[in-house]
Amino acid sequence: MSNEEQFLTTLHETGLVAIIRCKDAGVAAPIGRTLIAAGVRLLEVTLTTPDAVEAIDELAVEAPDDVWVGAGTAITADDVAVAVGAGARFVVTPGVCPAIAAAHAQDVPSVGGAWTASEVIAAHAAGATVVKIFPASDGGPAHLKALRDPLPNVPLVAVGGVGLAEIEPFRAVGAVGFGIGGPLVGDAAKGGSLDELAARARKFVEACRA
Repeated sequence: MSNEEQFLTTLHETGLVAIIRCKDAGVAAPIGRTLIAAGVRLLEVTLTTPDAVEAIDELAVEAPDDVWVGAGTAITADDVAVAVGAGARFVVTPGVCPAIAAAHAQDVPSVGGAWTASEVIAAHAAGATVVKIFPASDGGPAHLKALRDPLPNVPLVAVGGVGLAEIEPFRAVGAVGFGIGGPLVGDAAKGGSLDELAARARKFVEACRA
């Protein structure tokens, strides 16, 4: 089984990709450890985080074999190279960009960002393992369903503004998973309670599980 197939299997089983985006250094790695301990198996550290590469490296070394640590906001082939070099096992892009094809060429799973049908088709054609509809909150479940109906063979993930209450409506129209940042990480991104983060994470892990 290829890395992309393994990633897709884990996504189907768990339904959750946790998104760690921080403005300050030294925060992402503790958040990642807390999420992993709470049962999260897919998590991305966005490359916009000041110490993203260091955090990915730390988490990738520490993570159990069944946990995938990835890099978010990957745009260029260089971003993919840096992320993979740090130990990232998958990448996430904000839109259709060179990072998708670069990852696919290395058998590195990718979650390619898209909004329109044309972008979904382009991301999938470039080699995206799954396509994230972003920002999902703008169009809601109706928008994802409108894309899902003519493109049933493209796995779609809802990302952006998805909280606990939105999981079931998006799942009902065909979302195979959910990328969740702010509603999950909350004030932990600013140094808030990791205990409260762990409690939130357990709720999201349960809600997103297939």
